[in-house]
Amino acid sequence: MPGLATRGNEVNFGEYGLVATTRGWVSSNQIESARKALTYFTSKGGRVWIRIFADHSYTKKPPEVRLGVGKGDVAGYVAVVRPGQVLFEM
Repeated sequence: MPGLATRGNEVNFGEYGLVATTRGWVSSNQIESARKALTYFTSKGGRVWIRIFADHSYTKKPPEVRLGVGKGDVAGYVAVVRPGQVLFEM
């Protein structure tokens, strides 16, 4: 994932945004827990926009399986994040 974010790097919907500083994967569980924390924090008023979507699947083999049997089952979904990308807006 080289380079900086060229798309999704501006605040469009809200007034404040949470921007990524490093590259990596954000799992769907992490996105959901961040959404719960933001909605709890803004319970008195305000809206939250989620600007990332976990659409990249990753696979994992079960433990104690021999090599050469094929690709493992889908273990979960992640969102690919680059530096400068807006993750959430408020």
